[in-house]
Amino acid sequence: MKAFLVTLGCSVVVAGPVFSAVPLVHGVELQPLRAQVKRVAEALDVVGAPLDAREKSALDAALAESDPELAGAKIQAVLDPHVLLAVDINPEMRVKVLPGDAAPRLVEAGWRPFLVKVHNLSGTTAELRANSPQAGRLDKSPSSQVADRWMAMEFYTGQPLLGKLGGLPLEYRVLQVYSRDAGKREAKIAMDVGQGTQDLGFRSEANVLFDCVPARAVRLRIVDEDGAPTTASLKITDAQGHVYPAPAKRLAPDFSFHPQVYRGDGEEMRLPDGHYVVDFRRGPESLPERREVDVTATPGEWSFRVKRWIDPSKSGWISGDHHIHAAGCAHYTQPTEGVLATDMMRHVLGEDLKVGANLTWGPCFDYQKQFFRGVDDPVSRFPYLLRYDVEVSGFGSHESGHLCLLRLREQMYPGGDSSHHWPKLGLNTLRWAKRQGALVGPAHSGWGLKVNESDLPNLVVPPYDGIGANEYIVDVTHDVPGPDGKLVPAVDFLSTVDTPYVWELNMWYQTLNAGYRTRISGETDFPCIYGERVGLGRSYVHLGSKWTYEDWCEGIRAGRNYVSDGFSHLMDFKADGREMGAEGSEVRLASAGRVRFTARVASRLEERPDESIARRPYTDQPFWHVERARIGTTREVPVELIANGAVVARTTLVADGTMREITMDANVERSGWYALRILPSAHTNPFFVTVGGQPIRASRRSVQWCLDGVERCWKSKERLYVGAEHGQAVEAYEHARVEYRRRLAECTVD
Repeated sequence: MKAFLVTLGCSVVVAGPVFSAVPLVHGVELQPLRAQVKRVAEALDVVGAPLDAREKSALDAALAESDPELAGAKIQAVLDPHVLLAVDINPEMRVKVLPGDAAPRLVEAGWRPFLVKVHNLSGTTAELRANSPQAGRLDKSPSSQVADRWMAMEFYTGQPLLGKLGGLPLEYRVLQVYSRDAGKREAKIAMDVGQGTQDLGFRSEANVLFDCVPARAVRLRIVDEDGAPTTASLKITDAQGHVYPAPAKRLAPDFSFHPQVYRGDGEEMRLPDGHYVVDFRRGPESLPERREVDVTATPGEWSFRVKRWIDPSKSGWISGDHHIHAAGCAHYTQPTEGVLATDMMRHVLGEDLKVGANLTWGPCFDYQKQFFRGVDDPVSRFPYLLRYDVEVSGFGSHESGHLCLLRLREQMYPGGDSSHHWPKLGLNTLRWAKRQGALVGPAHSGWGLKVNESDLPNLVVPPYDGIGANEYIVDVTHDVPGPDGKLVPAVDFLSTVDTPYVWELNMWYQTLNAGYRTRISGETDFPCIYGERVGLGRSYVHLGSKWTYEDWCEGIRAGRNYVSDGFSHLMDFKADGREMGAEGSEVRLASAGRVRFTARVASRLEERPDESIARRPYTDQPFWHVERARIGTTREVPVELIANGAVVARTTLVADGTMREITMDANVERSGWYALRILPSAHTNPFFVTVGGQPIRASRRSVQWCLDGVERCWKSKERLYVGAEHGQAVEAYEHARVEYRRRLAECTVD
């Protein structure tokens, strides 16, 4: 034991806890220590063992200290109580291990993270390794040799930590330890930084007696609001803030990048005795519930019933996310090359998402392609459907803009059986997909369209240097053959909700002003742009009581949908009684006149503002969120009717979850498009109101913006089109120039 004392001049300052088995390390440079300690604190959050509020406050204060010695002592005072083992590496790279201050407490059938404190006098940047004769295969063989292998352990080396030591005199590592058993179990743990670095006299080993707390089965009863068994989200934390099951060691269907798990009625959780907080919900249409529970020796059962503030499906509005993934990004990639349909279906069910489009893309394409069927996956059970389709990303035309290809009958572009032969020109991919009747559009539209502007619409020409709706500025001008040979638009929709709304909507507004009739659809790009959960971006499509995946896609093509974060809803948008999405969403006036727009609208905000979201620039996540729509500190949001992108009528809505009917009138003097929005939380597709049979040419400046965009996109993307496709790209871009120039000549309004 020692006192944590730091001498400053003639005074002595107590820097933290008075007694510790872990030696205090002196003389550490403050700037790199701060950086490493911040990463360690973030890593503890990742593995589900965060520092508590008091410790975080103390650590923030320690990191703010300007005196290196005092700061170092205070940092160690906060972290050392979590140290299981202290490692000393001498200048000759000999390793010595001492027991630390952390209580050696494990959980049966679970992982527990600890800190390892490293005093590195050698400056080595080698990998710190841990091993034990008690670690090995985690089975229950009766042989005494295997029976003694009751534990497993490994250092956490994922983000934000590094795989090797940093060479600092002091740093902390996160060691994760698993127990197969309950009860008292001893382990001999040795550390080294390479062959021959163990200290003499077995000082590189420490014997640790663990108390492995037994886990108990807790049966779950989870029902929907009507009492039917269902699946929902559970986030379980103990009194110390540890998340269960331990995120870093989860296997599918649980994802390591989630704090929550999804469980169905009748399933079980295994937890050690203790006091827990459970956060329960089933998607954004449900009311979140927080409950404190105890796990004791008495057999336990937790019962949850979904409570909703709204259910759009009862009015025929069917939710779906057209862009989720079963592999790549935050997902598991080895050894199974992603997860299976059953795993993704659990998440779709748990978020009450009626349609999940599971897109196979570059990473793991050759493994995941086996699950494509061209029909609903067998795990689907109406009204919850999962379908495998394709995102062109990581291969082919992804460089000119990723493409979502939905409702495919064949997933492989002709000429090969992998992802290596696809065209570079996005228009060629779209031609192939449209011939088989697919629903197509750019993914994550805003990437590459960055502007330092917040107005909608705005006339700043973006750089077209990314993977969003870049080549769209060209492709939208093209018609291509459909399944029956008749010409159809090459692009059906723009993806929204998962990129900054100004960037994605400005592209849409400008091309609508030029007279094109592309629709929008909501997506999450799970787990790449967003990993929190599926369905952060949604399309709500108006359908009958019996519907299919094909119907849902067709509803998007027809514009019979609104997009939303799930916390705002714009149902039954009508113009003079006509339904959005019916008869092309077109309203024909013989002459200038008045059009009445009606809708049923609802939104839900918590009573108290979340300033952490409200203060963020629109370029920071979450890009779409109802909190951003809040008016000041009220519980109100604006509902706006827009004409050609400009607000022409506005009302306020109390966002308490209550459905209300609204009516807005617009004087229509010339042909244009009209839509309803709660920005940036929900947005309808437009009505196209024509006057005297004239086409929509809403703005000369918009068409010029589109024409300028073709030139900017060509400068950015020309180098990507190679071989014969370069000539095809020249023709495609020239076609767009000609088309925009023709429309520019038809404009009568600036």
